[in-house]
Amino acid sequence: MLFFLIAPLGLRAQKIDQNKLLNDIEYLSSDELGGRKPLSEGSIKARKFIQERYWELKLRTQYPDFTQYFDFHNQREGRLYEKAANIVGFIGGKETEKLIVVMAHYDHIGTNGEMIFNGADDNASGTGGVLALAEYFSNNRPNHSMLFVALDAEEMGHQGAKKLVDDFPFPIGQTVLNINMDMISRNVDGEIYAVGTYHYPQLKPTAERVAAGRFPKLVFGHDVPDQPGDWTYASDHSQFHKNGIPFLYFGVEDHEDYHKETDTFERIQPLFYVGAVELILDIILAFDQELVKD
Repeated sequence: MLFFLIAPLGLRAQKIDQNKLLNDIEYLSSDELGGRKPLSEGSIKARKFIQERYWELKLRTQYPDFTQYFDFHNQREGRLYEKAANIVGFIGGKETEKLIVVMAHYDHIGTNGEMIFNGADDNASGTGGVLALAEYFSNNRPNHSMLFVALDAEEMGHQGAKKLVDDFPFPIGQTVLNINMDMISRNVDGEIYAVGTYHYPQLKPTAERVAAGRFPKLVFGHDVPDQPGDWTYASDHSQFHKNGIPFLYFGVEDHEDYHKETDTFERIQPLFYVGAVELILDIILAFDQELVKD
């Protein structure tokens, strides 16, 4: 069984720094960050960590210090959140100004008394994926222009995604593909979903081709309207879909640690996580080539 997990990864050259990826998710889900609830001390530390990485990678941006601030009212708490923050980096494309937006939310649900909801899978995993993909494309300039976005306040109603789309730094119609990663580091069946091809069937053949024979196994679904388990509006990609922008949402089905204090770094599956990020990268690379030809 161990060989089954390792062999698919070992047979192809790795494009990302696996150690850095694992170190990033470990830090982002550490007790020091206290569950990354918006405006908390841990959230501010997460912001700074992402900003500093973007500076190191020499990404460009349309916002001061990569930061798109926004305010929102949380009805459940009866509280106004002021200066929540999306962290937005940019790489200009070689061939076109059309955009691929790669994103994940970095917030989680914070603490409850002495319990810390570290949110390793949800969604330090997706945030680490954004950082790894930003590093790859900073060293390998894409054909399309790309935005790399760490979104705030997803857990409070996709507030960061709403702000990003409502105050988008380019005409929103320039966006040809949205990639959202939300919970990508573990699954007992070795499966990760690509959601969105029911709505945008033109995306499926490329994703299927790239994913053939890979670990984790890419499966499709959770996107049929009016059916149980429809994730079309479950995460931040929903705001792009509402604007008619094709999306692929990569994520796993809920597990026993979902939104519990047990969603910790120790419970992720490193081989699954590394394989998932490599798979998502290769799918993006395929679309970066194919969409230019259209």
